[in-house]
Amino acid sequence: MKRVRITSGSQVIDKEWLSLPGGELQAPRPSVLCPACRAKLQANLANTSNRPACFACYRATLERERGLKAAGELHTASVERFQSTLPLEPVNQSRLARLRSDRETSRVAARAGIGQYVDKRRRAQIAARHALEQIVIGLRDRDLTNEERDRVLSNATHAAELQLPEAWLPFVVSR
Repeated sequence: MKRVRITSGSQVIDKEWLSLPGGELQAPRPSVLCPACRAKLQANLANTSNRPACFACYRATLERERGLKAAGELHTASVERFQSTLPLEPVNQSRLARLRSDRETSRVAARAGIGQYVDKRRRAQIAARHALEQIVIGLRDRDLTNEERDRVLSNATHAAELQLPEAWLPFVVSR
């Protein structure tokens, strides 16, 4: 039986650790580049294998690792995530009043100018849709044959198409 002698070399691999500027400190090779180093790399001015590690790149790598660790530890189904305030906690009345006044201000601004007609048009479309629904309900209650029911419904739809603007039809008559 032959004996194989294993010699142990250095435990530090040169390509995994880089010296920081000044040469006194070493850090692991950064996996994220700072904007300045990224610009140099894109301009092909930086030789990434022999250059010292930039401290900003090292910081960016640490921030990335912290962010990944925090994302991995986030418990998305926690009670704290879904219920930050208890149901019987006092409401922040000043914030609520500010939000209500902001909403009212935006509603008043939306009703100014041509916006005043938008709500009226929407209500008229809803009223036309309800009128056609009442016709359909009335047809269901009568003892009509399918042909008579289809004829009355098509006449009501045709009347709506003649009286209503064409842009309203998708909102009023659905086929």
